Amino acid sequence: MPLFRRTTPPGENRLGELLLQGHDMIERTAEAHARAWNFGKADRWDLDQTTGMLRWTFPDHVAEAPAQILGSYSSGGGTWMWAWANNSLLPHLGTASTVVRGWGEAHDQAMLTTGRLELTAEQAADLAAVAFRLTGATGFYRAPAGRSDLYLTFGPVLVTGSDGDRRTFTFTTA
Repeated sequence: MPLFRRTTPPGENRLGELLLQGHDMIERTAEAHARAWNFGKADRWDLDQTTGMLRWTFPDHVAEAPAQILGSYSSGGGTWMWAWANNSLLPHLGTASTVVRGWGEAHDQAMLTTGRLELTAEQAADLAAVAFRLTGATGFYRAPAGRSDLYLTFGPVLVTGSDGDRRTFTFTTA
């Protein structure tokens, strides 16, 4: 069964294009962040829901960025939940997912407007890729969170070395 409805009149459904662009952008941003501050190699990660700051801890530096939660996926239950539908999250962390829901409503895409969905891990990754593209985010992180994974976007990254040296890395698509 296809993940997204494909019967929308021509010119109104850019979903396939957004999906491909989203996966490509996730790959490009991950590579750029990996080169700049060793993204993907952290000893640990933390998210402060109150401030919305995502932090990665490394042996020789810390990287921090403002974050948004797109959704979460439970592989055990095979379920995806959009951040806007998750009452355990502070509302300001789901602002980006609300943008996605708005686009889904405007383009009649139930997968983007239904709070909880039964999906495969691959389909969850596809939803996250579409959401990443729609929100124009500059960083993407799939964070292990116990029995689930959180799908997050993030903005400019402040990297602080163990020597106190600080620099900011911002990825741009241009």
